[in-house]
Amino acid sequence: MKVAIAGAGIGGLSAAWALRKAGVAVTVFDQGPIPNPLATSHDEHRITRHIYPGLDGYGQLMPDAFRAYDTLWQDLGQRHFGPRPMVHVSRGEVSYFPAAEAEMNALGIPIRPLPLDGLAAMIPVLETSGIREAFEVGGTGVLFAARTITALAAWLAENGADLRPHSRVTDVDPDSATVTVDGRRDSFDAVIVAAGAWVSDLVPQTSQRLVPSRQLVLYLEPPQDMASAWAQAPIIIDMGSGSYGAYVLPPCNGTRLKIGDHRFTRTGHGSDDRTPTAADIAPVREALTGTLRGSDRYRIIEEKVCYYTVSANERFVSEPLGKSGWLLSACSGHGFKLGPLMGLGVADALTGKRAAEDVSRWAAGLGGL
Repeated sequence: MKVAIAGAGIGGLSAAWALRKAGVAVTVFDQGPIPNPLATSHDEHRITRHIYPGLDGYGQLMPDAFRAYDTLWQDLGQRHFGPRPMVHVSRGEVSYFPAAEAEMNALGIPIRPLPLDGLAAMIPVLETSGIREAFEVGGTGVLFAARTITALAAWLAENGADLRPHSRVTDVDPDSATVTVDGRRDSFDAVIVAAGAWVSDLVPQTSQRLVPSRQLVLYLEPPQDMASAWAQAPIIIDMGSGSYGAYVLPPCNGTRLKIGDHRFTRTGHGSDDRTPTAADIAPVREALTGTLRGSDRYRIIEEKVCYYTVSANERFVSEPLGKSGWLLSACSGHGFKLGPLMGLGVADALTGKRAAEDVSRWAAGLGGL
């Protein structure tokens, strides 16, 4: 069996890894280098966690997602993960703790409410004014994203995968399992489209369902007198009060402090100019001001634009495409943490180990396996 994969982000590379482990021949195409710095997967670090308030079903997937990464680390001979507790705060009327506690208790993951009057001493980097709810969750940590996909690409090259960098796929026929690159059409037994923010270029019928979302993150240099506090700081998820929301990854293992706004813009295209605009920067600066104490003392090192692909319900799309194709799209910001697990699911579907419809429901967090 020969499988073509369009896209070399965490989704495409994970599918290639899973298929190679199953003995399947794979060819991975990407329009840039592999790994590609323009891919959303090419980032310093990403959050991983078991908790998904408001997105039922994904918490139940996460134990398997952590196990999939453990298998990947074993294959790579490298572990690009750092455990880190996470603190979830909210400043609005909605209480997230009851549902989160029930889900974490069912998974055996520690979770505890935090006293609001002790937050400032416990997390001195956090702006605590206006916080109405806070809790700490275990089973969380940091995935070192660029290091992971670099090592994964090297493993694939060493284990028989055919990697085709600088090979832009311009057309996919999922019925005949053919792909066109640089005017040449090649035939395979199956083709996987894992093209991220370029997916609608290859599968136009997805353009209304899978929408590119232009996002910006800030990399920051903390004040020197806050260095020790950041060394101990947790991952922070701040649901805000309605005008903003933020996620904050502490500097660790050589990465920089990062903050992003977790609201999706649902605008743009992956090939757009990535020079940050005032409109890109404004919501993240608002998140910075609302979330970090003394925010005006932080120096902005880099303003980075990236693109996600987002669906209305923010659930993974992993489904058959035509007679011999498969579509793999993360559809929110949780693609990296689930990448290897989704790759294993696609491989199982293509090799007949699992029914395609079951894999699709499972990938969407709706059960099925």
